Amino acid sequence: MWATRHYMRLLAVAALTCGLGGAYEGHRAHAQSSSSGSARIVAVYKISVGSFNLGNFRVTTTVRGDGYDVRGQGRFSILEGLIYSWNGTTTSRGRVTPEGPEPSTYAFKFTDGGKKGESLRMTFNDGAVRSVSITPRKRQHPRIIPVTQEQLKGVLDPLSGAFLTAHSSNPNGDLNVCNRTLPVFDGRQRFDLVLKPKKAVMVHNKTRGAYAGPAVICRVKFIPISGYHPDDPGIRHLTQSNEIEVWLIPVKRTQMYVPYRIVLPTPVGYGTAVVTSIQVSGSRRASID
Repeated sequence: MWATRHYMRLLAVAALTCGLGGAYEGHRAHAQSSSSGSARIVAVYKISVGSFNLGNFRVTTTVRGDGYDVRGQGRFSILEGLIYSWNGTTTSRGRVTPEGPEPSTYAFKFTDGGKKGESLRMTFNDGAVRSVSITPRKRQHPRIIPVTQEQLKGVLDPLSGAFLTAHSSNPNGDLNVCNRTLPVFDGRQRFDLVLKPKKAVMVHNKTRGAYAGPAVICRVKFIPISGYHPDDPGIRHLTQSNEIEVWLIPVKRTQMYVPYRIVLPTPVGYGTAVVTSIQVSGSRRASID
C-alpha cells in the first residue's frame, strides 16, 4: 500500500505541475508589447493511473502584455478517498523576455488525505532562484544530494517550463518543439527534462469541447541533478525509464504549444494526464512569437 500511495502522489504532483511538458527555443522568442492585448487559455486534464481514474485538474494561463500568470488546481481520489485522496494548487507568475519566460514567483500547496500538507513558495531574481520557503519545514535526510547556487541559475519552475516555452509559427505539428532540454527546479529538486522528437500525429476526438487536430509526441528523459535521495524508488524508476512521453498541441490564435497528453510509467501502471477540454479567449494573436 505504501508503494501505491507513493507513486500516486508522484503522479499527482507531476500532473498538477505539468513538469514533464514543454520545450524552449530562446533565440527565436521575443516578448510582444502590452499593446498586443491578452490571451487566456483554460485546459482541463483527466488524470488516471492503471485502471483508476484519479480525477481532474484545471490549468489557466493568462498573458497580458509581457506578463504571465499560470494557475493549476487539482483534486484526486480513489474510491471517494477511502484508498487515496490528494488536493493541490499551484501558481507561477513572471514575464516573457527575449530569452524566454522569466518567472518571478512560484507557489505549490497540497494536502494528502486531509491530514498531511505542505506549502512551498519560491522567488526569482535576475534569472536565478532567490529564496525558497517550505512549511512545515522538515529535517533533510543526510544523503540528499545538495543543491548548489550555481545549479539555480537560469532555471524554470515546472509551470512556466510546461506552458510558456514551447512555440512555433507552424500550427500543423512542428516536431522541432520536441528537440530541447528544460532546466527545472521545483523548490526541492533540480533536474533536466531532455525532449526528443518521436512523431507527429493527428488527434481524432468527436467529444464536444475536446481537442482534435495535430499533435507532436516527444520522448522525455528525466535527468536528476540534485535535491534528491539516490535510493528514492520514484526517482530511480523515472531515471531508468525510456517510456515517458508528452504530446504537445498548438493553441489556436497563438504560437504556443501546450501539453495535451503526459504518459508516466510507474510500477503500479501507466499514469496519464489527457486534455478533456481547452478554451482560448482574448485578442492576443501570439503570446510568444
